[in-house]
Amino acid sequence: MIRNYRDLTRLEMEQVDKENTIILIPVGALEQHGNQAPLGTDDIIAEAMVEYLGRALEEAGEKDFPILAFPVIPVGLSTEHRNFCGSVTLRPDTYYHLLYDISVSLAHHGFKKLAFLVCHGGNAPIVQVLSRELRSELGISPFILSSGAFGHPDVRATVSEGNIYDFHGGEMETSMVMAVDPSLVKLETAEAGIPTAFVGNQTLKTGGSVTIGWVSEDWKTADGKPIGIGGDPSGATAEKGRIILETSAKVLVPGLREIRDWKA
Repeated sequence: MIRNYRDLTRLEMEQVDKENTIILIPVGALEQHGNQAPLGTDDIIAEAMVEYLGRALEEAGEKDFPILAFPVIPVGLSTEHRNFCGSVTLRPDTYYHLLYDISVSLAHHGFKKLAFLVCHGGNAPIVQVLSRELRSELGISPFILSSGAFGHPDVRATVSEGNIYDFHGGEMETSMVMAVDPSLVKLETAEAGIPTAFVGNQTLKTGGSVTIGWVSEDWKTADGKPIGIGGDPSGATAEKGRIILETSAKVLVPGLREIRDWKA
């Protein structure tokens, strides 16, 4: 089990080995995930990943692993979703300084190793810049972890046949939420999304060597209505979500071990 940063008393925190303890900082978002999945999908996944990571570490024989989980940062950089109802975004500079100030506080108390668990892709560019700046300015070691092993064969196998565009708010993310609380997902209202502006392109894609900063409006239903998600979430199940969460956690264990052993 991973201990929560917020559960410790001040006296207990004073006794923590700051040199070697990893502060795991899950960074989520509050944004639209289609008709069927909750606005807090990324935060729900972030909280679940902390639990699944704890189990994965224990199963790997790491019961006393030196890690503390910071509270999930519930709002992030969600510019691409701002025009869809319910989405909340910070500005890039606001988000950078929020994470920077948290990191400075942790470093002030002697922590040397931070691990940002990125649970929303839109946060990744800011976290990448922040990692280098913190390392340069403060001499600490800020690592970056991905919360979803979406390219892993076991995860890819959960995607329904023909669901070629599965992406944000799609079958995989919806399944992950269902593994936590199925009541939060409304599959009866699900609609599939297609990146219509990019379909048929040989090079210009939503990701790759030639791209553009996509926005939710790029993803549309078959009849041309902006839906803001990728793929068809209708095949999502709690069992698929469990497989994705378990696999994603297990994939991170070797990296966490190497972070533990990292000497700056």
